[in-house]
Amino acid sequence: MKSRIIDKRLQKFRLRLDETIKNLHNLTQNIQSKELSNTVSELRQRINEPYMFVVVGEVKAGKSSFVNALLETEKDICKVAPDPCTDTVQQILYGEEEQIMVMNPHLKKILLPVEILKEIAIVDTPGTNAISEGHQKITEDFIPSSDLIVFVFEAKNPYRQSSWDFFDFIHKDWRKKIIFVLQQSDLLNESDLNTNIEGVRKHAEKKGLLEPQIFAVSAKLEKEGNHEESHFAGIREYIKDNITGGRAPLLKLKNNIDTSKTILSRIKEGVNLREKQLQADNKFRLDVKKTLNDQEKKSLYQVDVLIENILGAYENITRETEQEISKGLNPFNLLGKSFKSMLSDKESVKMWFERVAQNLERNLTKTLTDKLGEGITAIADTIQQMAKMIDLQLNNSPKILKENHVIFGDIADRRSRVLQDLQTEFHEFTKETENFVQRDLFPKETSFATDFAAGGGLAIVGVALTVLTQGAVFDITGGIITTVGLLFTGVTVMVKKQKIMQKYREQIAQGKQALKEEIYLKLSTYIANLKNQIDANFKDFDLLMEMEDKQILELKNQYEAIDRELEKILDELI
Repeated sequence: MKSRIIDKRLQKFRLRLDETIKNLHNLTQNIQSKELSNTVSELRQRINEPYMFVVVGEVKAGKSSFVNALLETEKDICKVAPDPCTDTVQQILYGEEEQIMVMNPHLKKILLPVEILKEIAIVDTPGTNAISEGHQKITEDFIPSSDLIVFVFEAKNPYRQSSWDFFDFIHKDWRKKIIFVLQQSDLLNESDLNTNIEGVRKHAEKKGLLEPQIFAVSAKLEKEGNHEESHFAGIREYIKDNITGGRAPLLKLKNNIDTSKTILSRIKEGVNLREKQLQADNKFRLDVKKTLNDQEKKSLYQVDVLIENILGAYENITRETEQEISKGLNPFNLLGKSFKSMLSDKESVKMWFERVAQNLERNLTKTLTDKLGEGITAIADTIQQMAKMIDLQLNNSPKILKENHVIFGDIADRRSRVLQDLQTEFHEFTKETENFVQRDLFPKETSFATDFAAGGGLAIVGVALTVLTQGAVFDITGGIITTVGLLFTGVTVMVKKQKIMQKYREQIAQGKQALKEEIYLKLSTYIANLKNQIDANFKDFDLLMEMEDKQILELKNQYEAIDRELEKILDELI
């Protein structure tokens, strides 16, 4: 009655665990990990099977002989000394009658009416070395679903690297409970056998296995009936004390929970790595934006310096012209010019006005053009440096999640492809002259053919800025000259000097403000547009980060919910 109550209770836990493992399977499908998905599917299918021993070891280590002796049958169930290229993995289960079922070319199930098989199942595998790919795959497939790994060594040489490499796969990757069996112990004297037992113990402890269980046995002596010398009693006692006697079903449930948590932990580590990559990418993008903003500020500072120099030169020239006009508008000077022009070839008032306007235009054009040339070079260098720094940052973007990652290698590959495309597109962007011309900022009648013939791509920035600013200067100064010229039209000795000078100062002040605003507007707009164009190259990368942020959050919610349920089941089982 008590046994049935226990069985019923365990069945409820199995159903809950089955549902949780189903959710875990959905998670593995969501992350598109075929390997983990198959592993979880296999784990779920075996949840109702008995506690499972998986016997592993190298070819001819004596695994099949060990299994035959452990089962205590009159005939050999497992084929001894198999050909590693043709033999199969054999899963031995309880059955009322002996039966062999071939599941596929590399796997068969054997049903036997052996008492111990009512509580445990045994999987006999080919060797860990010199076996076919199909054998290796199926052997590894059984490891996650196993409840106990029986690692069989040839007692004479338990130090082969291939065996200990496979041990790492079992212990580090799957954290499975392992016991060691040194088979064929009858072939060594007691001293050598003890040396090898101690060697296995130290090797296992060095690899992180605490208090390893080691059994030295002889299947040959056991089959011959020499039970005392075969030392099989020790391993049978271990199985009786730790596994059978009604404990196996509960242990299996706990092992399934542990395996599920191992799988979940592996996913969690991968997701955490993705999150670290995303954090690094976010920082990378912030660094890129900071670089763009910093270079924009530097460029605008140089624009301010340029404008200050231009306005200083503008004020000096217009002030000199103002002084010349003020002096020339003296009534006696005007009268003298008018009277002399009627009697000789001396300069008339009209000619004087034209000369003043021409000198003003010539001085402004030459001086402001020179100032532009000095300032534009610095601005162009800063803008070019902006693009070069972004290119350098692209080449040094941090890679945390690698393409060979066992779970999320495809995510890393996708990121690498997006980043590679970004680098390629950005290089093409810097080579394309049109990206640095921004024709809508220039007057429609501007001819680019001559100015830009010798440049290309990023190298054209200086020329573009020169054309842009010269156009602005010529428009403003040309307007001022025209206006100043109109002030002088019809000037006579009767016109008041004060009125003319007031209008001149007003026009000069307006011209100064217009010059300042126009140059700043054109240059700041150019710089801002270029910064935005550079940043726009990151569109696909930004979309990738946005998608990663959502996916990581969803995955974390999923595995945390599964982890909570596994912990709850485990707590209630205990």
